[in-house]
Amino acid sequence: MANRTVKDAQSIHGTNPQYLVEKIIRTRIYDSRYWKEECFALSAELLVDKAMALRCIGGVYGGNIKPTPFLCLVLKMLQIQPEKDIIIEFIKQDEFKYVRGLGAFYLRLVYGSLDCYKYLEPLLNDYRKLRLMDRSGQYQLAHMDEFIDSLLRDERSCDIILPRVQKRWVHEANNELEGRVSLLDDDLDDLESESDEEELLPPPRPRNDPVEPMRTAPSRDDRHGRGHSPSRRSPQRDMRNDREREKRHRSRSRSRERDRGMERDRGMDRIERDRGMERDRGIERERGMDRDRMDRERGMERMERDRGMERMDRDRGMERMERDRGMERMERDRGMERERAMERDRGMERERGMERERKRHRSRSREKRHRSRSRSPGHHLHHHRDRGRGGEKERDHRHGERAERDHGKERNRDHRERDRDRGDRKEKHHRSGRSKRDNMMGMSREDLEIAEANALRARLGMPPLRP
Repeated sequence: MANRTVKDAQSIHGTNPQYLVEKIIRTRIYDSRYWKEECFALSAELLVDKAMALRCIGGVYGGNIKPTPFLCLVLKMLQIQPEKDIIIEFIKQDEFKYVRGLGAFYLRLVYGSLDCYKYLEPLLNDYRKLRLMDRSGQYQLAHMDEFIDSLLRDERSCDIILPRVQKRWVHEANNELEGRVSLLDDDLDDLESESDEEELLPPPRPRNDPVEPMRTAPSRDDRHGRGHSPSRRSPQRDMRNDREREKRHRSRSRSRERDRGMERDRGMDRIERDRGMERDRGIERERGMDRDRMDRERGMERMERDRGMERMDRDRGMERMERDRGMERMERDRGMERERAMERDRGMERERGMERERKRHRSRSREKRHRSRSRSPGHHLHHHRDRGRGGEKERDHRHGERAERDHGKERNRDHRERDRDRGDRKEKHHRSGRSKRDNMMGMSREDLEIAEANALRARLGMPPLRP
């Protein structure tokens, strides 16, 4: 469960809670040392200790985009999805300000606009200082009310895109929220009352101003003798007080109307600003759609080009396979021709052997005939006549030696002819092979392929290719 959301987690804004953080920042957080060492197997109870140890808020910093511990804990809370009561306790924490900031940021990411206005607007009265880390890794001075105001108004905070919230005046129109009363209203009323009192006081009289005779102090008789009690006010003074009270009420009503007009103008400005932002977002969305369409068309062209290249490679492979098959057929035909030539040579050798056997048989039959003639009856009688003579025996012995010698010469002659025929045949085969090899070496690869294809087409009865 190192980087996966818990199984029983609910989808936030229609998606996985961790997907509220962008993928590149989420990947950087997963690869950071703080995530691997401090955020492994954290629960909602152990998360409080890590939040109390925070010393700054911020997003990512540095050239290699390192996440702050604040951002790592935010992603861990999105992963384990703690209960709402725990988040509210984080926000109500007065002693640890960074715990309050962590809970407010998580509440702004996960919950709706009504909860955001209900729980975050009271934090606008918190003016404590915060350390904010910028993109360069330097600390900047901020305040809690500024941080909460950026969460309610801005679209991005701590390098994370915040979900959109409904405007406050929409909830007020639907009677879901009461009108927001600022703490500055009492101060403004006090300032208005002080200014009215200053206007009602008479201007100070200079010291050298002579006393008017009509404004002399009345006598005792005038004060008490005319039937007026000393505690009774004059009607002129009552009219003056009523006039001053009406004037004060008018000034307050005018100031309130002025404030309402300013609030109305601010609301109209916000509406116009929101409409402009919506218009800009629509234009950006249309541009993104056009860009996506162009990317899709480029992808289709790239796919068509790749398919064409694959088709060409397939055709080349088929041609190569056909060429290889033709070469195999040619090699097979050459082997068959070679075997036929060897069979032909064996037949010729066999015929020559039979001829030699016939010649040998003829010579033997000739010798037998000669011997039978020499052993005829007349010759036998003559031999018996001259048996005592040694010349006849010597003559027969010489004749037998001459026959043996002739037979040996004829056998040697047959052997020499056989060897000569073998040598001629080997020389002829060697010359033919060498001539073919020289011709093949003199030809290029394309000419050789064309020649082999022509030979194959000639065997198949097809017309030759033109070189």
